Amino acid sequence: MDQIRLAASKRWNEDLSKIEVEGGTEDQKTVFYTALYHALIHPNILQDVNGQYPAMETRQTLKTSGNRYTVFSLWDTYRNVQPLMSLLFPDRQTEMIRSMIDIYKESGWMTKWELYGRESYTMDGDPAIPVIVDAWMKGIRDYDHEAAYEAFYKSATTIDSTNKIRPDNADYVKYGYVPLRAKFDNSVSHSIEYFLADWNLSQFAASLGKKEDAKMFAERAKGYKHYYSKEYGTFRPILPDGKFLTPFDPLQGANFEPNPGFHEGNAWNYTFAIPHDIPGLVKLMGGKRHFVEKLQATFDKGYFDVTNEPDMLYPHIFSEIEGEEWRTQKLVTEILETHFKNAPGGIPGNDDTGTMSTWASMNMMGIYPLCPGRPEYTVVTPVFDKVTIHLDSKYHHGKDKLIIKRDRKGDAGYINGISIDGKKVKGFKISHHDLVNSNEIVITTGNR
Repeated sequence: MDQIRLAASKRWNEDLSKIEVEGGTEDQKTVFYTALYHALIHPNILQDVNGQYPAMETRQTLKTSGNRYTVFSLWDTYRNVQPLMSLLFPDRQTEMIRSMIDIYKESGWMTKWELYGRESYTMDGDPAIPVIVDAWMKGIRDYDHEAAYEAFYKSATTIDSTNKIRPDNADYVKYGYVPLRAKFDNSVSHSIEYFLADWNLSQFAASLGKKEDAKMFAERAKGYKHYYSKEYGTFRPILPDGKFLTPFDPLQGANFEPNPGFHEGNAWNYTFAIPHDIPGLVKLMGGKRHFVEKLQATFDKGYFDVTNEPDMLYPHIFSEIEGEEWRTQKLVTEILETHFKNAPGGIPGNDDTGTMSTWASMNMMGIYPLCPGRPEYTVVTPVFDKVTIHLDSKYHHGKDKLIIKRDRKGDAGYINGISIDGKKVKGFKISHHDLVNSNEIVITTGNR
């Protein structure tokens, strides 16, 4: 037993040492490494020591020569856990994607929320799409991508009752959105996830030279505009006759209260969850000033909920608006300090297979992936003075590490400048390509 425990401890230490941090308090280091540990628990390996595993749904005994992964809580993890895997463990990400594709080959459908060889169909959308497309756009491509596209096209275009991934796809394809057909259905939440999935599918199709498909899915991804209600300034369910739901309370749905159109949240938790088209959302809401005021109000009025996946990205949206990036830096710092503690209950909500923890760990490093499928990171104020990320040289052009440094020029935490290998960067984003090909990124912080 001691031998097993020591071997397990060694393996965990190797994994956690993929990122080394310097500076910060001991509590901050504990929060960071606990978060990283949480992110690495799932997805986990399913096969036995001889390679045998139960096939998807049929439970037939099959055998794998690689690793077969399970516990794909994709509605949660597509937002940050899987992008973190692409950065730290691209070899595992590859095997996870191969497992997802094998699930499709075994069962006829791509996974949505798979658990030990069975599909739960829990949560909304078509979340395998942003997982695989995000990895694809970052150059992780050693898998049967044609089978992946085939699976995605099937779930995106099948409009009869056999569609297990998008059960309301007939309405979505016909109208460009899903109308409210039952008192407490999740029509708006479903559609918001479909819009992001279809935007990702458009990127994938374009990359594969499927121009007409790319055009079709890109157009679908703009369907969020149907739901915007000028009267309330939020998304609002639409009835089968094309009219908005009346009466309507955009705050209904807090604390898991039953709510027409929205799943585990209210209209404020979903209205800004369109990371693939922030410029379009700004225009829809009446321009930059109105947009910024409304987004800031979600924080000032207590509508923002960091524990709820759809609005986890809200603080980072300010970095999409030139001149407002300071708000991202201020809010992320405040949220980390307020909600993530080295204590019992030190995570503000359900960790959702590492998603909450990954929000913390990536922001603490100084980078966060706002939009899956867009291979870039929003730069935020790092917690640590130095972060060393050990890369897989096989996947990152022979490079084996990169360093993110924080250069403090004052007590405040606002970003005054970013440089990559001594060259100043314009704006507050870094592409995945530039990140993994850099030696040293310096983030200078000080007064606003």
